[in-house]
Amino acid sequence: MDKLLIVDGHNLLFQMFYGMPSRIVGKGGKPIHGVLGFVGALIKIIKITEPSHLVVLFDGEHENARAALNPDYKKNRTDYSKVAEQDNPFSQLEYVYRALDILSISYSEEGEYEVDDIIASYVYRYDDIEIIISSFDSDYFQLIRDNVSVLRYRGAKSVVCDRNYVIRRFGILPELYADFKSLTGDASDNIKGADKIGPKTAAKLINSFGGLEQVLSRCARIESARIRTSVMNNERRLCNNYQLIKLKDVGKIPFELNELSYVYNGLTTNNILERIGLL
Repeated sequence: MDKLLIVDGHNLLFQMFYGMPSRIVGKGGKPIHGVLGFVGALIKIIKITEPSHLVVLFDGEHENARAALNPDYKKNRTDYSKVAEQDNPFSQLEYVYRALDILSISYSEEGEYEVDDIIASYVYRYDDIEIIISSFDSDYFQLIRDNVSVLRYRGAKSVVCDRNYVIRRFGILPELYADFKSLTGDASDNIKGADKIGPKTAAKLINSFGGLEQVLSRCARIESARIRTSVMNNERRLCNNYQLIKLKDVGKIPFELNELSYVYNGLTTNNILERIGLL
């Protein structure tokens, strides 16, 4: 059976840039810890998952349609145009792209949609193959199904998140994760949930009534007066949250599956950085 590995490129770069134990410099004193960590982690991810097909996807600079729904969406993110080069993960992106070329890995920088939606489009397009999404972005939990899992790479402590993982951790089915997150909010994306509703309460509401739409339409039946009032008072926000969090099939993918066949060429991280000229 075909197995497609989709890597959330910026997510992995940021994880490595900020997660490496020390800043490492290469030739000429240039910081290389981000690209070093990215390449090393990617090779390990490939060895863990053994994909037959592989693509790495990056967000580009473009208008964000979700910001039109809520101007505060992702407003808590750092403006890297004002960050010094040595402290900026994007300063090493050029070398990451060159490393991917050396590894013969297909990659794309999305210029119209958020990468989350492009990854969702792959899931909806290819529902008959195994798909592994490598990312720490929990929004991808909503895409988990029998043929789709999420790899949270952390070396020997890496976790493959499947349906049972989501059920055990959150007490809900993966397909209702966007509904769940709409109620609780998402601090990483600057999305505020309903007052007084945490993960346990959100899971209880969803399991009692169904998805967010059913929670809202039947909120008069919520036993707790304070939770009932919170849901009623925040109905508009909750509906808006769902539009922000729900990943969509945008009908566009940068590569078809037959363009993504992959066999690891055996190069090490040092081999690759030497070819780039960083070591």
